[in-house]
Amino acid sequence: MEVLALDFLGKPAWMWLAFIGIVVTLLALDLGVLHRKQREIGVRESLFLSAGYIALGASFGAWVWWYMGETAGMNYLTGFVIEKSLAMDNVFVIAMIFSYFGIPRVYQHRVLFWGILGVILLRGIIIGFGAAIVEQFSWVLYVFAAFLVFTGIKMWVMADQPYDIANSTVLRWVRRRFRVADKLHGHSLWVMQIDPNTGKSSRFITPLFLALIMVEFVDVIFAVDSVPAIFAITTDPFIVYTSNIFAILGLRALYFALAAMVDRFHYLKYALAVLLIFIGSKIFVADAFGLAKIPPSASLGITFAILSFGVGWSLWKTHETPSSVSSA
Repeated sequence: MEVLALDFLGKPAWMWLAFIGIVVTLLALDLGVLHRKQREIGVRESLFLSAGYIALGASFGAWVWWYMGETAGMNYLTGFVIEKSLAMDNVFVIAMIFSYFGIPRVYQHRVLFWGILGVILLRGIIIGFGAAIVEQFSWVLYVFAAFLVFTGIKMWVMADQPYDIANSTVLRWVRRRFRVADKLHGHSLWVMQIDPNTGKSSRFITPLFLALIMVEFVDVIFAVDSVPAIFAITTDPFIVYTSNIFAILGLRALYFALAAMVDRFHYLKYALAVLLIFIGSKIFVADAFGLAKIPPSASLGITFAILSFGVGWSLWKTHETPSSVSSA
């Protein structure tokens, strides 16, 4: 059909529709088959599901390599690895959110599932907006690069400072403008109960809903880092979006394993800080040496080296320290 061949953001419509079909199928399988009943997800199941999502993401990357060429394949894999790594930092913040609101593990998958739907939409908007700006104003890439270097330095300096959920501007704003229940009501996001101020039955949002709001907000904050990072690798919207979403799809599965051993990855944030500085600075380095761009294979290799060192150093330094299992 001619409609399927129409160009959308530089790629035929059928490629976008095929990708969306894969994502919808995975979400339906997750919610309708694997987790149809509300239950707690163990570490072993978490690792198994995460490995499955990584395999799917890598397989899609292999298809990109075959269909779009080696450079596109390398860029996809680099973006996938970077987003997956930054998502690990996101996982640790989500664990703090669940702990702060006292969300039991049995209900956490529900929050993460609805959160991922918001992520898919929000990332699409941010990436589409970013691609339009970069296409019109190529110098914006240098702004992204400088921002990544600044963010990496800031992340390094503040690596040991925990995320302050209680003083979050978003949380305070929600509490001021909405009625909030003082305890959980199962897996419900809102409930009807008597308002002590009016004596009338009113709708209250539950702590579970507050946790969902904070998870979505945190993803927006992390998108400010990760989206410019992948744009510094490639400006192809299809590669940027697909690598982002495939990396994030496995976030829910990965969460339940990583949340149980947060302390084992204490030094990972330093590696992520170095990675952001490298990604941002390589644009300026390429210009300084008169290069069109640092080869994708070099970017991928350096990315793997930085992250491998960060993970390895963390595990070695904490091998005698018992992991702290999230109480949420």
